[in-house]
Amino acid sequence: MTSLAREGTDTGSTVSAAADSASGRQIWQERFAAIRDASHALAARLSPEDQMLQSMADASPTKWHLAHTTWFFETFLLAPHLPGYRVFDERFGYLFNSYYEAVGPRHPRPSRGMLSRPSLAEIAAYRAHVDGAMIALIGTVPAGAWLELASLVDLGLNHEQQHQELILMDIKHALSLNPLQPAYLLPVPAERRAAPPLAWIEFPGGLHEIGHVGEAFCFDNEAPRHRLWLEKFRLASRLVTNGEYLAFIADGGYRRAELWLSDGWATVCREGWQAPLYWSDGVDERAIFTLSGARRLDPAEPVSHVSHYEAEAYARWAGNRLPSEAEWEVAAAGAALSGNLADRGLYHPQPAPGAPGLQQMIGDLWEWTSSPYIGYPRYRAPKGAIGEYNGKFMSNQMVLRGGAAVTPADHIRITYRNFFPPAARWAFGGIRLADD
Repeated sequence: MTSLAREGTDTGSTVSAAADSASGRQIWQERFAAIRDASHALAARLSPEDQMLQSMADASPTKWHLAHTTWFFETFLLAPHLPGYRVFDERFGYLFNSYYEAVGPRHPRPSRGMLSRPSLAEIAAYRAHVDGAMIALIGTVPAGAWLELASLVDLGLNHEQQHQELILMDIKHALSLNPLQPAYLLPVPAERRAAPPLAWIEFPGGLHEIGHVGEAFCFDNEAPRHRLWLEKFRLASRLVTNGEYLAFIADGGYRRAELWLSDGWATVCREGWQAPLYWSDGVDERAIFTLSGARRLDPAEPVSHVSHYEAEAYARWAGNRLPSEAEWEVAAAGAALSGNLADRGLYHPQPAPGAPGLQQMIGDLWEWTSSPYIGYPRYRAPKGAIGEYNGKFMSNQMVLRGGAAVTPADHIRITYRNFFPPAARWAFGGIRLADD
């Protein structure tokens, strides 16, 4: 989504008849072009050499992301639905299929960085070819067919936004391995301030409802809406900070087996973890690698790039626990969908502002929960290849909520369920404490 290379899945959205007017179709065309342009803008900061990099099996080269999202539109929309459509290159289906077994064989994921051909220029031509055809499809498909196809276009656009976040995650990991520690973007002035004191916000127990409701887009794993019982609980008012996590490290957090889940402790020993990903020891103090290059660790910023194992160990050390995803969603109900998201251009978590109540629920960092990624009651994966989008990954993954500083601002929802394996650290994951 592993996780994000696993993407999200089908849609629970419906499209109103008004969207089938000429002006409605134009709005769809403009939205399609804007989201596709946003991917291009993210890649434009990188050299062709940068866009070839694949730093580990879980990550993908930037140019592969650009091609794969294009393949998605070509495969699931243009080839079956646009009369006379000419596939750009028949060989690309093998190269840029991610994991759709129903579609056919594909190039091995760990070897995507070996694809020096097609060139970046050819992939740009591929995107232009598909973009033109998609604009034509949106504008000319018959009215009766459009109301059905619009939901699939919506899925393709949300899929592309997931890959925009992946582009930033993956290139950050790749650049961090370069001894020159190059920056993806020029440093943005940091919001230097002290973290506010951690407070506890209480929520009542009882019968609650979670899951998507309404006609707006959602991935299939966000539904159906359902009821569940929660005991009363409380959430920390903000995310755990670097300074607080430093105290965990100083107290032997990475050396104390009793703090860790068994598989987490085995991972710590096998991987030699001693701190979160992208932390290093400077001459006099800790440093952290960001998309703006290396800089001094700010104790007030939320601790980032921790695995579920690290989040759970920290919570146990602190005498608390992680929230369940149901607790998180109930607490976040009614929260404004605004915060430190990708539209701010910082691409890095910032210190909590100190406002009353819950802070940082949206943006800054995806928040690990204690919940395994499984289907909701009565969930059924969609039929066909699209059904592979989410459902088949409901094993050995943990749920994260709330979005991050690299999440497109119009892509996040309170019901959004991100998911990664518990050892994953290259995602923008952070910690919010919960308690009974």
